[in-house]
Amino acid sequence: MILQSIIFILGFIFLIYGGNLLVDGSSSLAKHLKISDIVIGLTVVSFGTSAPELTVNILSSIQNKSDITIGNIIGSNIANILLILGLSSLFSPITVKHSTIWKEIPFSVLAVIVFFIMANDKLINCESTNVISKSEGLLLICFFIIFLAYILNLSRQKLEENIIPAKYSIIVSLLFVVLGLSGLILGGKMVVNSGSKIARDLGVSEGLIGFSLLQ
Repeated sequence: MILQSIIFILGFIFLIYGGNLLVDGSSSLAKHLKISDIVIGLTVVSFGTSAPELTVNILSSIQNKSDITIGNIIGSNIANILLILGLSSLFSPITVKHSTIWKEIPFSVLAVIVFFIMANDKLINCESTNVISKSEGLLLICFFIIFLAYILNLSRQKLEENIIPAKYSIIVSLLFVVLGLSGLILGGKMVVNSGSKIARDLGVSEGLIGFSLLQ
């Protein structure tokens, strides 16, 4: 139990530092390619900060530990909206734009509704198990691409930013990307495997581990 806890913590460390290296290296590399900061923020940085969670979910899905995947996704969204947003507003009021209320928030609600429908095969299709298939996964990705295209188009309409010089050389940037990806993969495997064993030792479901500890 103690050994698995240590591996679990070390896995988190690899995930955190791997994600940071991936963001730094990718951002610097993007600046070498003359990509604007707003596009970097909407793509490289946003993907990079979600990379640890993505890595854990993919690895747990490959290992047929779907409870960890679903628990992590739901728990992460609840923590982002209720915990992080709530704590942030305690320190300083957060201004919400009109477009956010009528466009971004409804799209978020739509994502939850679509996920609810896809995950309820027993209720809707009267099937024996609830499964999110590959075709449904592709549909979710299509929704994400549509939203990303909307954000990028909105950024071009409202913002014109100068390209800030890259912080690192191309070689160092590529090295950071490789090290970051390696750290994410290694850390992801450590977290998934140790988290699953900790769940069994504690007699709790893997979904609870994904819902709580993996946020």
